[in-house]
Amino acid sequence: MARHYAFLRAINVGGHTVTMAKLRELFEELGFDDVETFIASGNVIFSSAAKNAANLEKKIESHLEAALGYEVKTFIRNGPELSALAAHKAFPEARVRAAGAYCVGFLAQSLDAAAKKALAGLASDVDAFHLHAREVYWLCRVRQHESKFSNNVFEKIVRARVTFRGMNTITKLVIRGQVAH
Repeated sequence: MARHYAFLRAINVGGHTVTMAKLRELFEELGFDDVETFIASGNVIFSSAAKNAANLEKKIESHLEAALGYEVKTFIRNGPELSALAAHKAFPEARVRAAGAYCVGFLAQSLDAAAKKALAGLASDVDAFHLHAREVYWLCRVRQHESKFSNNVFEKIVRARVTFRGMNTITKLVIRGQVAH
């Protein structure tokens, strides 16, 4: 059994409210073990013998849409992937410490050349981006809500689905995974 981390888009935002108990139940219905949620923003940790992340994503998305009545885009990472993305130095440490927000966006796949160019066009004196593998790192000089950048802006301009999490959340998930297993 492998430990997986699911990052769900559209959970407890935009009027879509789901209790963490209900979310755990929905994942358990899929036959996953050791299901736990982490903060109420659509982070689910679970164990499964399945190794193909893309198949897991499709299975979860289909089940959640049937149960909740709306699309819930799902991004799966395993423990080593999560540890690696948390350890990746996308920006100099001094810039990270001075930032108002530091987040990572989960993508289903690496961006193509056109999407990379679109992402570069979103950079400003407030927002900086760094692409690495299937993640986009976002460093915001001001507080996140003060930026003109958002998940929706990314999806409209870059034309790729994404969900963002604060790096503090990612670090806590990595530590939790190391302690638990």
